[in-house]
Amino acid sequence: MPKMKTNRGAAKRFKTTGSGKIVRNKAFSSHILTKKGAKRKRNLRKSGMVDSTNKKQVARLIPYL
Repeated sequence: MPKMKTNRGAAKRFKTTGSGKIVRNKAFSSHILTKKGAKRKRNLRKSGMVDSTNKKQVARLIPYL
């Protein structure tokens, strides 16, 4: 069986931690920032974890990361 190809778009968006969790960046932080509060914008800068319901799908996209 040939090697699996990594989805390059997903590889730029996700990283795996040492314990196997998948880290993502939060959405909705690139434009239309005037109506969003300072607390909300500050929290959008932080990274988040991929939810357990989506973990299997994302892991399939990044098999070697």
